[in-house]
Amino acid sequence: MGGRLTGKTALVTGAAQGIGKAIAERLAADGATVVVSDINAEGASAAAAAIGHGAFAITADISDPEAVAAMFAAIHGKTGGVDILVNNASIVPFVAWDDVDLDHWRKIIDVNLTGTFIVTRAATDQMRAANKAGRVISIASNTFFAGTPNMAAYVAAKGGIIGFTRALATELGQYGITANALTPGLIESDGVKDSPHNEAFGFVDMLQAVKGKGQPEHIADVVSFLASDDARWMTGQTLNVDAGMVRY
Repeated sequence: MGGRLTGKTALVTGAAQGIGKAIAERLAADGATVVVSDINAEGASAAAAAIGHGAFAITADISDPEAVAAMFAAIHGKTGGVDILVNNASIVPFVAWDDVDLDHWRKIIDVNLTGTFIVTRAATDQMRAANKAGRVISIASNTFFAGTPNMAAYVAAKGGIIGFTRALATELGQYGITANALTPGLIESDGVKDSPHNEAFGFVDMLQAVKGKGQPEHIADVVSFLASDDARWMTGQTLNVDAGMVRY
């Protein structure tokens, strides 16, 4: 396991806590120089310091093209550019359909879907300019398959990421760049524990083939595989990681 990403630069968005932080920790353990990106500057800096292994933090709002451009300029200056992109940053709402208005819809789509596009645009341009056989790994959600209530805009955005990943793989395969998506189930992350979603673990457990609460490390393990050369012949795919809650 250790060292298989040595010499690579990995950018993980939304990495100040939860799934993103676990992914950043795992990729650093695999040898990558990890860029911890988050809109939470203090949290990103603390996460990078805790991870060590040369990890560093950059504060960025992924829905802001200028902030994203500045982030990639900084990465280029420090490491020569990104090899691995993990699109993890997102807003996870709990809003009933009758309370979904246009402002809410636009906010979720702007961050969760358009933000993924903005960062991926910059990352893949940087990869191609350096002739790198890069990896794009986007965190979607099994809510796309389950049609989970109180998350209409979120489900739409995550479904968009799955479609975007398929198209991206077709466009970028000629450059040796792969694009895959990963759909976690309910994960006992910091954000979930502080939200109404924390009450759903009992119900989700009844639906899972493997019992228990999903942990951020369960997702990080699969991202590690997708980022490595072991997954070099795999692109345009969606890996469902939810203990068999959704079987398709």
